Amino acid sequence: MAKQHIFLIVLFSLATMAAKSNGATPIKEFLQNIDQVKSKVTELQLYVQDIFTSPTPSNLPVAFANSTSASPTLFGLVAVLDDPIRVEPKPDAMIVGQAQGFFAFSSLEDTSFHMTFDLVFTRGRYNGSTLNVMGHNAYMQPRRELSIVGGTGAFRLARGIIGVSTVSMNATTGDAFFQYNITILHY
Repeated sequence: MAKQHIFLIVLFSLATMAAKSNGATPIKEFLQNIDQVKSKVTELQLYVQDIFTSPTPSNLPVAFANSTSASPTLFGLVAVLDDPIRVEPKPDAMIVGQAQGFFAFSSLEDTSFHMTFDLVFTRGRYNGSTLNVMGHNAYMQPRRELSIVGGTGAFRLARGIIGVSTVSMNATTGDAFFQYNITILHY
């Protein structure tokens, strides 16, 4: 019984040390001092590439309703995405991250969907940071807006807006580039 008790104490101590070493303490300190930190506004212009025709597409349907194939708006289709984020709307432009998440066609009346995804920065000034994005995307409209509802790293406690427009779309393949005009309020 005593050995089990000692084992639990050691296990608890190791778990506590791991929690402190994984960044829990710096985050707590950041939040405790948030009233002394001035918020910042960052503006970015990036391009998200949606790829359907590659041997490894970045946009894949994963579920649909029995009636989806008969729907002119694809109502009920759910897809996942892992789209490259580029600095220019060119297939060979530098990749600075990935747009990763899912979306669902959610309208019976027009081609629009609900999106929930993260902009995961993997290169450059914001490497290791994320922006959490959510919103209604009226896909056929020339300009749309998505909400930034959170972030990590350089974008802690982010909120903001993304203006989305379609730069190019291949009518045969569906491959497309989207311009993201991003305005972020963060600490």
